Amino acid sequence: MIYNIVEFGAIGDGITNDSAAVQNAIDTCHGNGGGRVYVPGGKVFKVGSILLKSYVELHLAAGSVLKASDNLEDFLPVEPGMEVNSNTGVPSYINCEYNGKPFHYFIYGKDAEYVSITGSGKIDGTEEVFHGEEGTYHIEGTYYPRIPMVLFENISQLTVKGVTMSKCGFWTLHMAGCQDVLIDGIRIINSLKMANSDGIDPDHCKNVRIVNCHIECADDCIVFKNTAGYEKYGSCENIVVTGCTLISTSAAIKFGTESVSDFRNIIVDNCNISRSNRGISLQLRDRGNIENVIFSNINIETRRFSEQWWGRAEPIYVTAIDRKAGVKAGHIKNVTFKNINCKSENGIFISGSKDNYIEDINFENIRLNLLKSSKWPVDSYDIRPCDGMGILKGKVHGVYLDYAKEISFKKIKVTIDASMEESVDKKVEVRQVESLVFEEA
Repeated sequence: MIYNIVEFGAIGDGITNDSAAVQNAIDTCHGNGGGRVYVPGGKVFKVGSILLKSYVELHLAAGSVLKASDNLEDFLPVEPGMEVNSNTGVPSYINCEYNGKPFHYFIYGKDAEYVSITGSGKIDGTEEVFHGEEGTYHIEGTYYPRIPMVLFENISQLTVKGVTMSKCGFWTLHMAGCQDVLIDGIRIINSLKMANSDGIDPDHCKNVRIVNCHIECADDCIVFKNTAGYEKYGSCENIVVTGCTLISTSAAIKFGTESVSDFRNIIVDNCNISRSNRGISLQLRDRGNIENVIFSNINIETRRFSEQWWGRAEPIYVTAIDRKAGVKAGHIKNVTFKNINCKSENGIFISGSKDNYIEDINFENIRLNLLKSSKWPVDSYDIRPCDGMGILKGKVHGVYLDYAKEISFKKIKVTIDASMEESVDKKVEVRQVESLVFEEA
């Protein structure tokens, strides 16, 4: 069955609040056993909170726009009684601790099965309503955490396919505790200045496929999370990412920093990363562990951005550092990087802690070309968030290793362009490392 939202009273003039009509169509579709809720092309439907339900496919036809209301009173709380906290005045890149649960929702689904969002239409997050302090390279949000575009909790057999998501003011596609997930061929086009506008956030999710997507966003493109607010759903595991093109003001592929549970059995393959502040970032800051992860057949191009963004153009970044006193970072082991080409303004950075060595990391067939490409200085590493400022000043290296063991590099080639000679100290800097194999190509 097809349920056209216009037949339920939706106007589609971009002015009228069509939330009730869209929700009525969803409720009717669900009540009749399922089907397709159809958003027709050629119209802009302004809506507040929308709740998706089991066996409902929300289908956006080509030329359709589902646009978030510019009135925050149109958005419902995720849990009764939740209220938005005012801005503390501390930028989110300094104080960004988040348990994963937002205050309000735009498009939401919880405790359901066989839920889909499909089509060639667009979901517009009306990002500008969340603008706080605006600078040349960074837009701070009016409060934190803000409203995600799509939030799914405890959904099984979840599909998001074909749609474009744009202008989101916070996490774009956040999935918490979901199982059997297919994200296929979507586009996420967010501002490269809007703080915290992540692309896809699998959080405590299992059996996930993210394929053939294009993502541009400030902060991270695809970021695996294990947040405290959804800890009951356990580990993040059995995930494949392939065929994606990624552009980010922070990390294109990231683990963490929220990591209260384990990450395991994850493969990232056949992706292109460009114009990013980091390529691949493993950032354990909480007690969860990372193991059995493979990155292969990836091209990475990184460059420096402004100080407001975490990262110093590292193409590959692996760290396990305590978030603060009393919050112990987990352990990283058995991670493979294979067939990776890097063009960057910084080198590969691996650092654990004196009581938490990173272990069993294998690199094979790596090409690293250090090349200056931005106006920003190459003079530091960035280990934020951590206890302290987190900026390690000094010259950089092709490969930096500290507090690590059983590290293997086979067929690695490090090239330092003339534009980087004054900024690079050594091709390889080895500090507290046990059992290192380093074979140049």
